[in-house]
Amino acid sequence: MRLRPVLALVGLSVLALSGCAGDADTGTTPSPTESSSTAAASGACTYAPGAAPAKPVDAPPAEPTATGDVPVTIATSAGDIGITLDADGTPCTVGSFLSLADQGYFDDTECHRLTTEGIFVLQCGDPSASGRGGPGYSFPDELDGTETYPAGTLAMANAGPNTNGSQFFLVYEDTQLPPSYTVFGQMDEAGLAVVQEIAAKGATGGAPDGAPAETVTISGVTQG
Repeated sequence: MRLRPVLALVGLSVLALSGCAGDADTGTTPSPTESSSTAAASGACTYAPGAAPAKPVDAPPAEPTATGDVPVTIATSAGDIGITLDADGTPCTVGSFLSLADQGYFDDTECHRLTTEGIFVLQCGDPSASGRGGPGYSFPDELDGTETYPAGTLAMANAGPNTNGSQFFLVYEDTQLPPSYTVFGQMDEAGLAVVQEIAAKGATGGAPDGAPAETVTISGVTQG
């Protein structure tokens, strides 16, 4: 999954957040509300097999198990990032994230991309750190068309409608994006401060878009 250019919003050219599900990476920008139905509307989640996973992992159960607000901590080399997941609003996304976390999928992985102009995010969740890795399955968006991306937002990266995998982004400054990216959690104040400190150090070589200048490694994701 990668951040993919280019998206024009309100007269401002920014980078669109995108991800790679399997080999799909067309360079196009997903339509804001092309797939705005809830993935679990039928009561079950669909995780479709795709390309080989970046790290061996089983698909999540079809029936969501988590409910309500679910606290998790992303432990990183830069500090802990506390997050509250919205299991009621985005059951399939949260179910996938928790399943991957429980299986150690995120353990010892690098956050591979930081953007410091146009959009302000740290992107993680790819064990290959290439921007193309995924869990070997994809699942539908959970959108209602009203999504916004203020500082503190946790959302899924994608390669177009219904191509979610394992990559996610952490918004550290208010960012304008179309409602094309499932919002499934919010950072706490201390966690947001950690991401802001990472962003303050910039991307490699001073570029506005690239790997963080100081490597950020996730050691694990735990509930509670």
